[in-house]
Amino acid sequence: MICSQIILLTFLLLSAIPASERKNSLNLMPMPEKVEFLQGEFRLDSTFTVSVTGGNEVLLNKAVLRILKRLTDRTGLFLLNLSPRIGLDDNIHGMLINSKSPGKNELEMDESYSLIIKSEEISLTAQTDVGILRGLETFLQLVDADQQGYFFPAIKIEDKPRFKWRGLLMDVCRHFMPVEVLKRNLDAMAAVKMNVFHWHLTEDQGFRIECKTYPKLHELGSDGFYYTQQEIKEIVSYAGERGIRVVPEFDLPGHATSWLVGYPKLASAPGPYSIERNWGIFDPTFDPTKEETYEFLEKFFQEMAPLFPDKFWHIGGDENKGHQWDANPEIQKFMKANNLTDNHALQNYFNIRLEKILNKLDKTMVGWYTDAQPNLDKKYVIQSWKGRNSLYESARNGYRCLLSHGFYIDLIQSTEYHYLNDPIPQDSILAEDVQNRILGGEATMWAEFVGPETVDSRIWPRTAAIAERLWSPGTVNDLKEMYRRLDEIDFRLEELGLTHNKNYDMMLRRLAGNADIDALKTFVDVIEPQYTYARDHPHVFKSYYPLTRVVDAARPDPRTARKFDQLVDSLIIHSGKNHSEMDALKGWLNRWKDNHSKLSEIIKKSPILKEIEIQSQNLSRCAVIGLQILEHIKKGIKPDETWINNQSEIIKNAQIPKGETELLVANSLEKLLNEVKSSDSRLFKP
Repeated sequence: MICSQIILLTFLLLSAIPASERKNSLNLMPMPEKVEFLQGEFRLDSTFTVSVTGGNEVLLNKAVLRILKRLTDRTGLFLLNLSPRIGLDDNIHGMLINSKSPGKNELEMDESYSLIIKSEEISLTAQTDVGILRGLETFLQLVDADQQGYFFPAIKIEDKPRFKWRGLLMDVCRHFMPVEVLKRNLDAMAAVKMNVFHWHLTEDQGFRIECKTYPKLHELGSDGFYYTQQEIKEIVSYAGERGIRVVPEFDLPGHATSWLVGYPKLASAPGPYSIERNWGIFDPTFDPTKEETYEFLEKFFQEMAPLFPDKFWHIGGDENKGHQWDANPEIQKFMKANNLTDNHALQNYFNIRLEKILNKLDKTMVGWYTDAQPNLDKKYVIQSWKGRNSLYESARNGYRCLLSHGFYIDLIQSTEYHYLNDPIPQDSILAEDVQNRILGGEATMWAEFVGPETVDSRIWPRTAAIAERLWSPGTVNDLKEMYRRLDEIDFRLEELGLTHNKNYDMMLRRLAGNADIDALKTFVDVIEPQYTYARDHPHVFKSYYPLTRVVDAARPDPRTARKFDQLVDSLIIHSGKNHSEMDALKGWLNRWKDNHSKLSEIIKKSPILKEIEIQSQNLSRCAVIGLQILEHIKKGIKPDETWINNQSEIIKNAQIPKGETELLVANSLEKLLNEVKSSDSRLFKP
């Protein structure tokens, strides 16, 4: 009797909560298209069983086992029936899965699903197996807990993606990424419903795939770091089981140094060539006037094509300055004879030749946006890295397109910046046919400044927000709500083996020489790596330089700095009248004020930390300023202009990067100081 009263009371309380607020209590990312709350909840216990009908039995069995393993690891439950049952079984306490067809893992695949959770059963249905995979991830994100145990809220979800192409590029050339790194990131991609792994396999700094037809490619162009063809097949299969397509990129005609180390005769200038150790854009380029070039590439593509079953094939095609072409008399003669007026025209000629080769292999070519629109078959897909204007230009010209500008996660930009970077904003006036050519987008993880130890921290959790931008309706764009859910997803991604949080403390311990890392962590929690394109000062980086410094341990968009900044904003909005905000800010500032004296003792014993000593001092100085500002606000006494100007100089000095890191707290305090300085400041009004 008492139990039924509690259930009734709970239902009445939940019913009184507006649907929008109940939706905002869910920790789902990406947020589904449609969510409807039902009465009750499904209680999880050891009798939980999954029944599967339709689809590819082997694929779905593996998927269910993966989900149940994560579910039991999270809850500690000993399930009596871990293996899914095959065929419809209504007499179970658990989930009924029905896939209408295996479907094909391709661009046009149907990823929609319907998930209905009632107190007595759970049903997951989809047109294809891939839809089931997407629904299983949503199902796992819904598990919740209270004093009685674990449960799923009663709910009905109808969901499908907004964009067909939701990708992550990983550059494994500038710094090689072992197979286990790729697998854990594929698991994370699947968890947030991303569906394309763009594998950047060739670059000036390394050729990363075994080639049996031309073995000098990997033997001389890789420093011994490459994937065997068996490993390639393993990754493609692993991705496919998770509903992820693998699109390889073999960068041509530029970014080609590693190709030419073993085969210099294909270059536009005489060799010899050696693997590039620097970062940047370099001259070595294929000679597009030699028939030998196309014979070589055709045989290479013929060998590679069976390894990558996806229809799409990326040829790179960007950042060719054409210096070798300009300096080669034979190439200039060829251009004149064929009425090729400039290097854009010559590269277009090269691309058309590649397109014919790839067409014979039933592959559709993808390439980076260049400064001139191509003259290729309209099947060609253009990946835009120069902005939405170039994206729209290509779409209007009849090409299918992908957006990567604004999703360059290697640049250390904020989650907010990426999240609000919508390929088709809500106020877009693009014609419907133009919008339909925008397939989606890709986050790009270029690897100049990451290695296996740090790459996860640059991809996650920000890429989960990008995944939502490409999956969820455009109306799902509330930043505060996004960050709330992201903090939960960030934590949950760890169960997939990601090291974005785990390696943080480990790197700090190494930097501190195994001393207590509390002071170091307090400092690094409020800095972030400098914007990547600015990191070549004062160093000129090389591929073998260490990735073990403070800048490498520091993370993009650090949570502590973000929450401090949100507190500053809230204090200003509330005119300094909210005592809890004032107390929270004081707590942080007092901690930072005293931190340098503690950290300096560690710096004395660990020379690798010397480069951030000034920045550590700046944190303490800025904290003192912050406390003084809060004291003025509390007393209602506006500081004089001389004091404000003096503190402004200190803060501006603190904003200058040190050790290739930026002190984010300085930006927040500058905002607060500017508000204090303002003649109509809300902070000093009665």
